[in-house]
Amino acid sequence: MIKFSNVQLGYGKRVVLNALNFEIQKGDFFGIVGPNGAGKTTLLKAILGLLKPVKGEINFLKNGKGHKKSIGYVPQHASVDEIFPVTTLEMVLMGRYAKMGIFKRPKNRDYKIANKMLKNVGMKNLSKRNYRELSGGQKQRTLIARAMVSEPDILILDEPVEGMDVQGEIAIMELIKVLHAEYSLTAILVCHDLNIVANYVKTLSIIHKNTLKLGPVDSILNEETMSKVYGTQVKIVNIDGQKAIISKLNE
Repeated sequence: MIKFSNVQLGYGKRVVLNALNFEIQKGDFFGIVGPNGAGKTTLLKAILGLLKPVKGEINFLKNGKGHKKSIGYVPQHASVDEIFPVTTLEMVLMGRYAKMGIFKRPKNRDYKIANKMLKNVGMKNLSKRNYRELSGGQKQRTLIARAMVSEPDILILDEPVEGMDVQGEIAIMELIKVLHAEYSLTAILVCHDLNIVANYVKTLSIIHKNTLKLGPVDSILNEETMSKVYGTQVKIVNIDGQKAIISKLNE
């Protein structure tokens, strides 16, 4: 779906990531992790097309019409500007602008798709509620619906469970899991919570020392690798079929 060929990313003369050679396969659930400041946001910008490589190429699989596969982007809900009062439905309809044109009014098809997706994410009964009044979890569900109404091939999620309690985290991740399967999406998840990543993604990429190490989550997520990356002793245990990652500060 996406191929990085000898890519270097940075800002001006400052190199952030180097020698990136990897592919994100169609239908994968791809996780990106790494310490704060390692370059997760930089990599995300490159995938979104907001940052051009200093060197190398990033290629996207194209559809039958020769167009790049479409991307749906779910930002952190806290980063969304709430200065304008809009309803939940209106927020979701914003995701249709690329299809209908930014200066055109939504048509019946646009409303139908938006209402269907609100139902799919469990927000149909709050479609007329002011977006500002929603809880963090409800806002995140709304933003997921907004990304999905663009009918994407690739769904990118930036810290989708940031600031939520455990119950809220599980609810959002289970929703993403269902959408990933139902719509045959290629999902890309950026998340600092290793416990979330360990139990949901298929392929894990770890940013370490300005480059990327990746592989199937069960093979790459090991105590030795994680301890080196995060500079602390890491223990991985299995509790009722779920991986739990426990860290201990080095003495």
